[in-house]
Parts: sequence; structure tokens; C-alpha cells
Amino acid sequence: MEDCFETLISSYLDSKVGIVEHFVSEELAQHLLKRLFELKEQNLLKAAGIGNAAKLTQNSAIRSDAIYWLDRANNNEHENAFLDQVDDFVSYLNRSCYTGITGYEFHFALFDKGSFYRKHLDQFQDNSSRQFSMITYLNENWQPEDGGELCIYDGDETQKIAPTNRKTVFFKSNELVHEVLESHKPRLSVTGWLRRD
Repeated sequence: MEDCFETLISSYLDSKVGIVEHFVSEELAQHLLKRLFELKEQNLLKAAGIGNAAKLTQNSAIRSDAIYWLDRANNNEHENAFLDQVDDFVSYLNRSCYTGITGYEFHFALFDKGSFYRKHLDQFQDNSSRQFSMITYLNENWQPEDGGELCIYDGDETQKIAPTNRKTVFFKSNELVHEVLESHKPRLSVTGWLRRD
């Protein structure tokens, strides 16, 4: 896995946006996808909010995805397998780049057909603990006409990233404004932030 981790870090250092095509195994991606669909069937996905703590609000004109937080207390072996891999990546990142990451938070995200997330930064104005944003996609056979690209803005530069299966994207939470363009079919991911509390 260290080759995978190194690709993610080196591509981030080269262009402010780290990308690796296969952060999770095919088997784990399938299990996570199945888990996400089970959560949807059980009505456990909740409309995502904007802001944090007491400032948390819902505004479907800005953000229209549904989420479910990963937690080891859920006792789901596939969630835990993903979090184990995040633990390994954080250890490697701290060891190789001295980032001082002390924790993380991840959720499943489902963008149903017609859903989007308008331009935003991932770090809260009143809380700088989120250091890096990290998204792993779970979309099999994604095609260009399916939309749902992650669009990242850096000055005059715009980068569009297709949410193809098993791809992971990694960038600084306070640096790059980004958005999720409208998805034309259900778009699935595990999305989260590496924190320094």
C-alpha cells in the first residue's frame, strides 16, 4: 500500500491535488457500495448540512446530498476495513511529511440524480482542525455523460475530476474552492477530512 500512499502524496505535492486510481481494493469497494445501498434502503442516510455545531443548517439550493457517518462503534467490518486503511495512510503521511494529523472523520455520501454541491471550502471559518480533504469514489462504470465531476478551482485554473470507482482525491481543506457538479445518476463516495485537533 505504500506505493499507493506515495502516489497520492507526490501527486498532491506536484499539483495541490493528489489522485490515486485504486486506493481501495475491488473487493472492499464492492462491500462499501453494498453497505451504502443497505443504509439507503434502511432510511439511515440523512440530508447533509452546511456549517458546524450550532451553525449547522440545511440548504438544498447549495448542497443536496445525503450522508451517513462512519464510526467504529457501528461494528461494521467494511467500514472498519476502510478506516484501518485510513489509519495506515495517516501514519505514512505523518511519518513522511510531518503533518501532525491526530484524527479524521468520514461519511458515506450519496448524490442522487440531479444532486450537486455548490462552490465551497471544507475548512470552517471558526475551526481550523480540518487539514486535508479526502474522497474515495464508489461508482462502477461511470461515464462522462453521467456528470458529477469534482470541480476544483485554483486561481484561473479549473480541474474536473471524474468520480470513477476506487479513485481517491486528496487536497488541503483550506486552500481549494471546489464543487460537485450536477450528477445525472446516483453518485457514491466515502468523503472525509484528516484533522489536527
